[in-house]
This record gives sequence, structure tokens and C-alpha cells, in this order.
Amino acid sequence: MITRDLDFVIRLCAQRAGLSITRDKQYLVENRLAPVARREGFASIEEFVGAVRDRDEERLVWALVEAMSPAETSFFRDPQTFELIAQRVLPALMQGREGRPLRVWAAACGTGQEVYSLAMLLAEQPMTGSPIELTGSDLCERRLEKAQSGLYSQFEVQRGLSAHRLVRHFENVEDGFALSPRVRATVRWRRVNLIEDLSRMGRFDLILCRGFASALTDEARAKVLANLSGALAEGGYLALSPGETAQGLAPATGLSGFLCRAEGERAAA
Repeated sequence: MITRDLDFVIRLCAQRAGLSITRDKQYLVENRLAPVARREGFASIEEFVGAVRDRDEERLVWALVEAMSPAETSFFRDPQTFELIAQRVLPALMQGREGRPLRVWAAACGTGQEVYSLAMLLAEQPMTGSPIELTGSDLCERRLEKAQSGLYSQFEVQRGLSAHRLVRHFENVEDGFALSPRVRATVRWRRVNLIEDLSRMGRFDLILCRGFASALTDEARAKVLANLSGALAEGGYLALSPGETAQGLAPATGLSGFLCRAEGERAAA
């Protein structure tokens, strides 16, 4: 891949999605873009990148950017996080709701394993008092399509799923496993670019966005964390990766990895 093309990819991904890609990641860029170039009918990465640059077609632009967005995910990643959600976060959020829906959002959820982990958790330990609305979002349409299908490979279900959960929530199908329609039906899906205005999403009582901010430029990271903070309802929790912070939010007492509205702070309108 020539330097001119690599620099174009770096600039485009930063502009459209805030992604931080450095020149030393050339192998990763080539590895991600090669299958996209083939899928779009181009003979090489160079031909594909040239078409993105010269044609100015939004479909091709987003095919490139989406391919470079973070894709790492697994079921019940960091199990202690889900234990805290089940045992402390959701019960605390349920108090005093008087039937009002509790809204949960798994942002940048890739192919859906994180939000489906929440859905399985709720199927196993139903919460009473208020309905719980689950939303999963990602930048990449193809990942969202896979998530909605609920179809996963042997490798994917082995990452984080116990044998008990696999038997309870999945059935064997050709070339993999299918999540039960009952669990799939509890999740709503949206394509969301986290650097854009999130006001249309409304407010959420629990937001999970772990491992995404580290893939962003400094400017985009600050914007995304501010956007997520603004999307958090009063009394809500934001789950980030260890060490990540967000303006106006403070570490939740006794809940490692969770932030809440700092005392005296108000959510952005």
C-alpha cells in the first residue's frame, strides 16, 4: 500500500468517525480493506482506495470507514462487569421507577455479543417493577446485520459463553449456533456514529461503551465521552474501560468501571 493511499485512509477515518489510525498500522489497514475491496469488485486495495478518493460515493466511503472501526467483542466480556450489573446496578436503577421503562444502551457493540449478554442475563434473572429496554448500536451496518441474525460461529460462542448458557439460549444450526428468537426480540438496533449529535437517542439509565474510546483521536475521544455523558439520565451509570473518565461524571462508589453524575453536575440539555 503506497504512502499516499495510507495517509488518505488515516485522514478519512479520522474525519468521518474520529478513528485514530497511525502509519505503523499499515498491515492492519491492508488486512481490513482487502476483503472489502474484493467484495466491492475491485482488483486491489489500491484500486478500491482510489475509487473512494476519486468517485466521492458515500457508499464506498462508509465501506472503508466501517471496515476500519473497532470490531473486538465477545460474550460476557469481563464477567465481573456483568455481575455488578445484575447484582447492584440494575436493582439500584429499579428503585423508585414506578413502572417507568429502564433504558439500557450498548454503544459500539460490534456484532452484538455485549448487548445479547445483557439480554441473556435478564432472561435468567428477570427484574420486576419496570420494563427494561435494550438497545445495541454500532457504526458498521454489516456488523449490525450479523447481530440481528443472532448467528454465531463455534469460535464466537466459545469466547465467554458457558456450556449451560449455550444449551439454554442457543440451538445448533449449520456452521454455527443460533440465539433463541425470544432473546433476540428483546434488543432494538440502530446504526450510530458516536461523534455525531446523540440527542435523537434520548436518555439512558445505563450505557456501556467499553474499549471504544481508546481507538479514537484525542479530539474525537473527548467528544464521544461528552456525548455519552449527555445521553446519561439523572441517576444513571456509564460503563467504560478501566482508567477512562468523562467530564461531569465521577467513579460510582463500589462499582469498578462505572461512572455516575458527579455531585452538583447536571446533564447537558
